[in-house]
Amino acid sequence: MFGLFKKKSQVEVLQKKYEKLMSQWHELSSINRAESDKKYAEAEMILNQIESLNKK
Repeated sequence: MFGLFKKKSQVEVLQKKYEKLMSQWHELSSINRAESDKKYAEAEMILNQIESLNKK
């Protein structure tokens, strides 16, 4: 209950976005290869941002 109003860190927000993109990538991988490649590229950019924030 006390964590209900806790603000998420930038890393947590990016991690959630990364997980969502990877899920979409997996779904699209058997349907539309071009779109799945776009989702994967977006996810990789997010992952790079997460890694750079963790290095600080």
